[in-house]
Amino acid sequence: MDRGIVSSSGDGSQTAFPDKLGFNNTIKKQINGCGGTICVKQDDPCHFLRVLYESLIAGGLAGLVVEASLYPIDTIKTRVQVARDGGKIIWKGLYSGLGGNLAGVLPASALFFGVYEPTKQKLLKVLPENFSAVAHLAAGALGGAVSSIVRVPTEVVKQRMQTGQFASAPDAVRLIIAKEGFGGMYAGFGSFLLRDLPFDALQFCVYEQLRIGYKLAARRDLNDPENAMLGAVAGVVTGVLTTPLDVIKTRLMVQGAGNQYKGVSDCVKTILREEGSSALWKGMGPRVLWIGIGGSIFFGVLEKTKQILSDQSSQKIHKA
Repeated sequence: MDRGIVSSSGDGSQTAFPDKLGFNNTIKKQINGCGGTICVKQDDPCHFLRVLYESLIAGGLAGLVVEASLYPIDTIKTRVQVARDGGKIIWKGLYSGLGGNLAGVLPASALFFGVYEPTKQKLLKVLPENFSAVAHLAAGALGGAVSSIVRVPTEVVKQRMQTGQFASAPDAVRLIIAKEGFGGMYAGFGSFLLRDLPFDALQFCVYEQLRIGYKLAARRDLNDPENAMLGAVAGVVTGVLTTPLDVIKTRLMVQGAGNQYKGVSDCVKTILREEGSSALWKGMGPRVLWIGIGGSIFFGVLEKTKQILSDQSSQKIHKA
């Protein structure tokens, strides 16, 4: 493809179109205002700061909306995954741990996108056009790795409360540290990375590649329902593929000081020996439902928020 023919979407990413599609043979330059100075080059600091700011706001808001709206489904998924053969699923208290989870999701989501978006744009700029999937995979994995600093303790507290071990987030944090040490807040950290790095990389790669293909076919930018639809597809595909990893992560995070499992490999061996391979797919139904609907909401809110923030930046530039 001709890298000089680009359509710039509201998220700051660029999608190349071939000449035969009849697009205007010009590059749409993003012009940013920085203290009255107009910045044209994407390497300029004000461009980076604008991308970082918009990513932090959009990512944090999208994460909050999804968690608040779909939390009961996540609770059901967690309880299904930890239930042993013959164990009953408790249907009460489906919002247990929501407050503490939202307090952690906001900075975690903001941190993820604060890393993902600038990394993605930088990689798309330096890599060949046909390596865009590599850029999305790498940026997603890096964003997941950095945000895990906040996401893991948030997930530990959330899942312990979802399974009825604690009544409040402050009590959970205090008692986990008292019984297991500070390391208890990062229980299952390795399994979390084992699940989330491929999950984040795959979900965002699938979503971004679907957007590129859709834009090429439609020869225009996507609207809100289309972004939501592609987000749902990406969520469903990734949710199915990573369910066994999620089961392992959940078991290790909720086991507490008892240490039923000694690690990832022991967890897998024990589950296979005592419950069979089907146990690794526990909770796939609610998980796929949660991630599918969540992907629709998340990416819909994300793209809309980024568009609004981008429009506001453009208005400030015109007024300057």
